[in-house]
Amino acid sequence: MSTEIISDASSAEPLLRRKTLTAINHGDMRTDVDCGAFGFLTTDEPVAHGGTGEGPSPLQTVLGALCGCESVTFHRTATELGFSYQSISFAGEFTIDIRGRLGNRSVRPHFQTVRLEATVITEESEERLREVVEETEARCPVYNLISDAGVKLEARWIRQLPD
Repeated sequence: MSTEIISDASSAEPLLRRKTLTAINHGDMRTDVDCGAFGFLTTDEPVAHGGTGEGPSPLQTVLGALCGCESVTFHRTATELGFSYQSISFAGEFTIDIRGRLGNRSVRPHFQTVRLEATVITEESEERLREVVEETEARCPVYNLISDAGVKLEARWIRQLPD
């Protein structure tokens, strides 16, 4: 994977980053993705759905990307706002109507719903957590990608005090 900065922060032009990867599929459901210096990942489907079961489904990787992107965005926002926390743990789920994937063009082939529960271990107040969450969700690229696709996206953030 390479990162190329197209413009600098002092420019009036947008600050763009380009990231690349390569992927190969050998005529089955499994796809091997080469992320360069960041390693490899494999997407697949379960054996029951015609795959080999050697990796998560592509939609599971999107849900995982949502968790990762929310984590990164939360961390950056928390740092900017001086919000202290120990960790975030996520539980996510999605639903799809597989008729779309099977060729029924009247049914969206992507997520119908996405639910995310994030538990933040912090001594900060619930009000401060809400402030960071609101800004995180406004900035998170994957969250907004899913939301802008018209998916019913429910995110529940829970404050948990440290042990």
